[in-house]
Amino acid sequence: MSKDILFEIGLEEIPARFIRAAMEQLQERTAKWLEASRIEHGGVTAYATPRRLSVLVKDAAEKQADVSEEVKGPSRKIALDANGDWSKAALGFARSQGVEPEQFTFKELAGVEYIYATKNSDGVETSSLLSEGLTGIVNAMTFPKNMRWGAYDFKFVRPIRWLVALFGQEIINLEITGVKAGNVSRGHRFLGTETVIAQPADYVEALRAQHVLVDVKEREELILNQINKLAADKEWTIAIKEDLLEEVLFLVETPTVLFGTFDESFLNIPQDVLITSMREHQRYFPVLDSAGKLLPFFVTVRNGNAESLDVIAKGNEKVLRARLSDAKFFYEEDQKLQISDALAKLESIVYQVELGSIGDKVRRIRAIADRLAAKLGLSPAAAAEVSRTADICKFDLVTQMVGEFPELQGTMGEDYARKAGEAENVAKGIFEHYQPRFAGDSVPSTEAGLVVSLADKIDTIVGSFSIGVIPTGSQDPYALRRQAAGIVQMLLEHKLPVSLQEIFTAAVEVHESLRGEKHFAPELRNNLYEFFGLRVKRLLSDDNIRYDVVEAVTAAGFDDIVDVVGRSRALTEAVSTQDDFKITVDSLTRVSNLAAKAAEGVAIQPSLLKENAEVKLYETWQGIHEPYQQALSARDAAEALRILSGLKDAVTGFFDSVMVMAEDEQIRSNRLALLAGVDADSRSFADFGKLVW
Repeated sequence: MSKDILFEIGLEEIPARFIRAAMEQLQERTAKWLEASRIEHGGVTAYATPRRLSVLVKDAAEKQADVSEEVKGPSRKIALDANGDWSKAALGFARSQGVEPEQFTFKELAGVEYIYATKNSDGVETSSLLSEGLTGIVNAMTFPKNMRWGAYDFKFVRPIRWLVALFGQEIINLEITGVKAGNVSRGHRFLGTETVIAQPADYVEALRAQHVLVDVKEREELILNQINKLAADKEWTIAIKEDLLEEVLFLVETPTVLFGTFDESFLNIPQDVLITSMREHQRYFPVLDSAGKLLPFFVTVRNGNAESLDVIAKGNEKVLRARLSDAKFFYEEDQKLQISDALAKLESIVYQVELGSIGDKVRRIRAIADRLAAKLGLSPAAAAEVSRTADICKFDLVTQMVGEFPELQGTMGEDYARKAGEAENVAKGIFEHYQPRFAGDSVPSTEAGLVVSLADKIDTIVGSFSIGVIPTGSQDPYALRRQAAGIVQMLLEHKLPVSLQEIFTAAVEVHESLRGEKHFAPELRNNLYEFFGLRVKRLLSDDNIRYDVVEAVTAAGFDDIVDVVGRSRALTEAVSTQDDFKITVDSLTRVSNLAAKAAEGVAIQPSLLKENAEVKLYETWQGIHEPYQQALSARDAAEALRILSGLKDAVTGFFDSVMVMAEDEQIRSNRLALLAGVDADSRSFADFGKLVW
């Protein structure tokens, strides 16, 4: 026999950004509790609105499953004394398991006989477990921010106002913070009333009748369908940003889409400003034409029905008009600010106490960018654009617009710089130096934006590492992992001829010079290299490279990002498609194992190579060495691996015919030196011994 379980936690309005994670947490904790309690069921479904979190468990068994568990005890030798009676150890084991010694059985394990006790436990009624179980689930839930209310020590995301707890038609007896569970839920705050949930299966429809759609997927589909229909009717493109849709989804219980207008004169303000104001302040979706140009309309979602939508639209238009008027004022006032005056203000804004002001950071960015521009061999004109971009890349941080909308940093800098007469590449570089902002974002397209972005990000990382601010676990307050991933992405996508170590050196030397510190160079570089190594491994993993291939190629070094990606792809291709490649790998691994015994600094003496097979290996290796190194230098990993694989037959023949560990010490040392030379070339591609077959 089975019954459904319904558990609804009614709350004051929950912050939208917390709801999905809370819903999923409630579902997961409920499922785990059911499993741990041995209560069979037909599935757990979670629901959520701004005022409730709930789970519906289908077909929960009315009784726990019985359990029979076999427990291993002492060995027969220990369990029986010299007279064949049960020893103290055996009797103690019986007491601990709640069984009689007569119930013991003997079983052999790994050649030794042990006593076993079988513990039988009858399942109890599910109804007797639910009160304590559901209360425990609520107590265990965690949130980014909690509240306490009244005289209670209990913490939750928002105060609990009602509880529904049903096992079939039976109300579960539980109480939390003075709120006793019942079978009465609450409908929409304005359109609905209280409603009795007669049984769990009625839950969704009972609340629908009270203007509450508890099913998150249903609510989302309704919003999207209404938006798409409006777009089709008006021949608009309505820009749906996923995070905004997610927020709106958890702000409403009965969604109704409507649109409004704003004065076309506001379109003189940059489009990004208007869109940001609509999205961030009002949670509106912007309306675009087929070319992506903003139109003087907006779309919003009402938490209610379709009555009096014209009145609702006018109210929203009035609020938006005030918001856009503020934005227009900020925009016009900002253009009165000279760039030089803005830069002067950066000197009084603290970037980080130990790292100085934002003005100090800008000077470091400029110095690092100049070094990188020289390293990349940019033309004098391009290098000058890099320098100017670096000098003014942060000036918009002191503008009123960025003060109101921090997410517009860079966007406003580009616009204001262009209006101030700066070169186009410089203006664009100000915007691009923040790229990539997140995983999947575009990388800078201009040389100015690219070099200044590299300089800005490595300055942040080196500065943070130098004062001991290093990401640990989930803690990464300065988003250093994202900054490092951005550097790796830019190096790869632009195939830049600069190594990680060269970037580290530029930044470390600038910090030493401008901050007057000399004490962190060796350890800092090692920490940076290890930190970036994790980002490189993540990059390769995201490229669907096998874990063993990732370990093999990174063991050979990842200083050149383009090179390590090329080597990983070439090795993956060889492992996946070449039937005899395992022979090559085995040969090179054997070379590596013996090469480890070679003494350092021993030069190969060709005159001591007596056996035909060792001569053949030496000549083959000498023949491939130069073209192999050239292929690596040209970042042609596939060609380099093809050339390296040409050693296979010579290595196999060598091991078949030559005793490496010869009695003659000079001969032995020479053969080991030969293998060490081959191994050095092999390891510059990968540590083949890390591959798993």
